[in-house]
Amino acid sequence: MLGLGQMGQTSDNLIRSRECVINLPSDDLVTQVDRLALTTGKDPVPDKKLQWGYRYEPDKFGVAGFTPIESLCVKPPRVAECPVQMEGMVHEFRAFGKNVNANTFEVHIVKLHVDENLLVGDELRPHIDPVRWRPLIMNFCRFFGLTGEVHPSRLAESNFMRLASQGGAPRPTSASTAE
Repeated sequence: MLGLGQMGQTSDNLIRSRECVINLPSDDLVTQVDRLALTTGKDPVPDKKLQWGYRYEPDKFGVAGFTPIESLCVKPPRVAECPVQMEGMVHEFRAFGKNVNANTFEVHIVKLHVDENLLVGDELRPHIDPVRWRPLIMNFCRFFGLTGEVHPSRLAESNFMRLASQGGAPRPTSASTAE
């Protein structure tokens, strides 16, 4: 299950194509991932995202310095540098949320790619060695690895987070609501 805001291009792409690749970066890719903060593939950029400091970026691979590689089962490309890549098909999706416009997507993984350096076990039952795998984790707009925070996030310093920490948009005063 994936949950994504409706203002982003990713939601639109998943609804249109019903295909995706979920690329899981390792913590050593944090600076490249952070280059994608405050970018969107949606043109024009939604007004709210403009207020938050987002800009339109048609070439996210180029901005991040990632290498696109062909997927085997779906059309979207994979990120070569990511040690785990999951090709998926959208089974179902629906809108959700009371105070947020978001979509939930049920994605079925049809092909899994894992860097062989992360694998242990025999050919019949290989699995990811948790000692070798160092996933990058974003937690409340901050980047973490398994040992703690690994890099400051530009997203954490954005207008989006400033507004979120203040409870969103300014609320009308009681005098203005009576008009």
